[in-house]
Amino acid sequence: MTNSRIQAKKEKKAPRKKKKHLFLKIFLILISLMIVSTGAYAFYLYKQGEKAANKAFDKNNTRVKSELRNAKVEPLKDNISILFVGIDDSEKREQGSDHSRSDSLMLATLNNKDKSVKLLSIPRDSYVYIPYVGHYDKITHAHAFGGTQATIDTVENLLDVPVDYYYRLNFDSFIQIVDALGGIEVNVPYAMHELDENDKRTVNLKPGMQTLNGREALALARTRHQDNDIKRGERQQMILEAIIKKASSISSLTKYDDILAAVGNNMKTNMTFGEMKSLAAYLKNGMPKVDSLSLKGYDDMSTGIYYYKLDDNNLAEIKQTLQKHLGLTANDINKSKTNSNNNSTTNTNNNTTDTNSNYSGSGSSSN
Repeated sequence: MTNSRIQAKKEKKAPRKKKKHLFLKIFLILISLMIVSTGAYAFYLYKQGEKAANKAFDKNNTRVKSELRNAKVEPLKDNISILFVGIDDSEKREQGSDHSRSDSLMLATLNNKDKSVKLLSIPRDSYVYIPYVGHYDKITHAHAFGGTQATIDTVENLLDVPVDYYYRLNFDSFIQIVDALGGIEVNVPYAMHELDENDKRTVNLKPGMQTLNGREALALARTRHQDNDIKRGERQQMILEAIIKKASSISSLTKYDDILAAVGNNMKTNMTFGEMKSLAAYLKNGMPKVDSLSLKGYDDMSTGIYYYKLDDNNLAEIKQTLQKHLGLTANDINKSKTNSNNNSTTNTNNNTTDTNSNYSGSGSSSN
């Protein structure tokens, strides 16, 4: 890590401002496109949405429910949680979707009664226990170690809340969405000579208001070398608002099928199209208000490697907040854990092979 980056982290004294979050908002916009049901073109979009959702569905997933649930949830009537995993990968980079780190990690809880959403951003350098490898490390490495399921198990272990659904997106999704819209107009804060999606320094931008294509917008969203994470969040909010503005314009109506195609090609989820449609209730009064949460902590370089050490008291508060929003208690979680452990013990054979080679998390493929 560069000295400027370490210094930037140390300068973060004030609490992070609540801000809109890219993946969740784009996700809700796409869901709204999928459930449009009036007019001939709308019907066409609906079928395209169904096609994209079916293509994005992770057929390798065998996980029926979280081990912290007594029964499988139904989005139409239950409170649910969704983990958004933005991975540091693209088709050209060829790191492999199961071996890439998570560049963005957010857990959303959705309360069915009041249609509210709480969204927790998990810093990528958070020092946490990763069940897949059996030791502490940066949470961003969980995906590189064991794919999406290793990340899910790590988040569940950290927060003591179930992860019911997940959405995994890569750089290509973002780039293709912006390009499908014909670019977005944003105000670039300073001159940039930045890395592209292939980690080559080919993106050159001058300051000022201008139209960016997908790869340029991605570089602007990712960079954090000339400022800090708070400014990075403000830039992502600006980019998000530009995407929403362009997506909601009449001129973009004929581009929605390209957007849906981009999602279908570069997103994986365990949520079916039918389950996606049930989320329409959260959009009937417009975009729902998102209550943003953050994990407090401190910077640690005692080992020579940078980690973000989480504050135990704040972590306990976050756990309680999310559990309450899902209508769960600590007793509910502990009871589910006990039942799961009992079932695991019953089904355990006498083999003593390596734990990691037989890892299956809570019953899902690592894809």
